[in-house]
Amino acid sequence: MPVRHTRRARAARRRSRRVAASGSDLTQEQWFRILEAWACCAYCGTEGAPLQKDCVSPISRGGRYTLENVVPACASCNASKSNDEVTSWIRRRRLDEPAFLRRWVEITRALRAQDAPS
Repeated sequence: MPVRHTRRARAARRRSRRVAASGSDLTQEQWFRILEAWACCAYCGTEGAPLQKDCVSPISRGGRYTLENVVPACASCNASKSNDEVTSWIRRRRLDEPAFLRRWVEITRALRAQDAPS
């Protein structure tokens, strides 16, 4: 199978290598629990739209796909945020930063407590 040399294909290969090297450990079950806990876009609150995994701390900046670092985001927010730092991006978009941070901490604590051995 020939290797594609388009810009998009090269970027996809680079991203795949970064994700593989990051030590990500998010399971499908954890992702479904995250979706259930948030029930909407973590950033703008859009309900009913398809949600994507978004790393609060981007992989390109040392983040990983983990229970603490992944939130559901609508396509618009995920594409807009790209690899920006979350708080500065939220401020630029004029979204409610304190509400996001409070909810992120609450949900992350609850999900961690579910994973804690009894």
